[in-house]
Amino acid sequence: MSSTVADALDHEHDDHGPTKGIGRWLFSTNHKDIGTMYLIFSLTMFFIGGAMAMVIRSELAVPGLQFVHPEFFNSMTTMHALIMVFGAVMPAFVGLANWMIPLMIGAPDMALPRMNNWSFWILPVAFGILLSTLLMPGGAPASGWTMYPPLVLQTGDAFPFLIFSVHLMGISSIMGAINVIVTIINMRAPDMSLLKMPMFVWMWLITAYLLIAVMPVLAGAVTMLLTDQFFGTSFFLAAGGGDPVMFQHIFWFFGHPEVYIMILPAFGVVSEIIPTFSRKKLFGHDSMVYAGSSIAFLSFIVWAHHMFTVGMPLTGQMFFMFATMLIAVPTGVKVFNWVATMWRGAMTFETPMLFSLGFVFLFTIGGFSGLMLAIAPADIQYHDTYFVVAHFHYVLVPGSVFAIMAGAYYWLPKWTGHMYNETLGKAHFWLSTIFVNLTFFPMHFLGLAGMPRRIPDYSTQFADFNTIASIGAFGFGLSQLIFVWIVVTAWRGEKATDRVWEGSHGLEWTVPSPAPWHTFTTPPKARIAQEAFE
Repeated sequence: MSSTVADALDHEHDDHGPTKGIGRWLFSTNHKDIGTMYLIFSLTMFFIGGAMAMVIRSELAVPGLQFVHPEFFNSMTTMHALIMVFGAVMPAFVGLANWMIPLMIGAPDMALPRMNNWSFWILPVAFGILLSTLLMPGGAPASGWTMYPPLVLQTGDAFPFLIFSVHLMGISSIMGAINVIVTIINMRAPDMSLLKMPMFVWMWLITAYLLIAVMPVLAGAVTMLLTDQFFGTSFFLAAGGGDPVMFQHIFWFFGHPEVYIMILPAFGVVSEIIPTFSRKKLFGHDSMVYAGSSIAFLSFIVWAHHMFTVGMPLTGQMFFMFATMLIAVPTGVKVFNWVATMWRGAMTFETPMLFSLGFVFLFTIGGFSGLMLAIAPADIQYHDTYFVVAHFHYVLVPGSVFAIMAGAYYWLPKWTGHMYNETLGKAHFWLSTIFVNLTFFPMHFLGLAGMPRRIPDYSTQFADFNTIASIGAFGFGLSQLIFVWIVVTAWRGEKATDRVWEGSHGLEWTVPSPAPWHTFTTPPKARIAQEAFE
């Protein structure tokens, strides 16, 4: 390295601050800046995906075709799902990981900072490509987020752009996961053994291994679609000897671990917040780690419970039914541990705790409906109805999204150095909780009554519950504007202390609020920090 470059780097390090202007964000390798960009990107995608949900619910508010053509309706359901899964929920958790994992384990930054920058900037390109398909001849993809052939092969000019954008999302996820693993394994505080790590760090370590295992599977599946379309192969085309059901197997081998990729970090967030506001240590820390690991392992052997209606042999149905029921056991352990942590604790109900309690209660409802779907003969009735829509939205909205909101409120004072408006935060929680139930609970009854999913019109027997669901959806969407206002005005509140919350624990609460641009230039002693809080 030339002396000039070395001097420049020393000078930048001595300044202990970011460069000014847009260059700070384009070229940043600082984990806090990159975490912030992930979170802002996620919030943007949350509203874009939410706007698509509003189109869907507007069309379904009353029977008949009101606003959009059926083809565009199908594009909206497909794009809504892809954007919410890959653009809102996953990047939000990666943003929280970037911000908090180095602070929680006493690392100065992420292990691979340049790759960290790259993994973020791939995402806006990927979603720019995906959103551009709305303007292409033939319209945006309209095959559902599962991209089942042969339907997906009927996509117009958008098809190769869909495949390319999915590849870019996968590349970003894999690079982020590698970074998380290397950081956690190699850069922990010297006295922080693996089982002493905070639960959020543990859940992210497990999630990162899941990402590395399954994102290449999705890449393989969509590449096979690409070659079927353009290069004369017949992996999934029955006319050429292929099997469209094989795509379902490959996709769900990715897709079911993907479900846990979106919920395990949520378990980690809630496992940090509930002990803080219960003024107690997390009950059964090690059992939570083993439960998370068990969930990750079992997620690889339950994929075909999405496929009970494809004609699989009875033995296959039995295996996947019992394996799916088994995965409820470690999940139940986690719910029990959260409840046991709160039991006889000195609980207070600030906004992060409210969202965490909402998570535990409503996620459990989603889990119970999942057990109903696990029963093969019953699933034949539920399959492809609104009951399935109700189930996965109960898991992902009051599950993943509530946990992301809880984490944002919990760490926002540490990020900004100021307390947010607690009254508005509680209003955001209560409105979100009321409207999320108003939106998705009626869908259980619609599904049990036989309403198929992904249809733009329906008979009058389903009208009342659909109207209620649409009112709830608009209420929920508008409630999120309160969150945007809270974030935008977060710098106006009273100054936050370093510890922020009375019951907080862990290394992230030993640094000043707001967290300085560089932290932990010398490795901290995790044990001493813990003793200071106790």
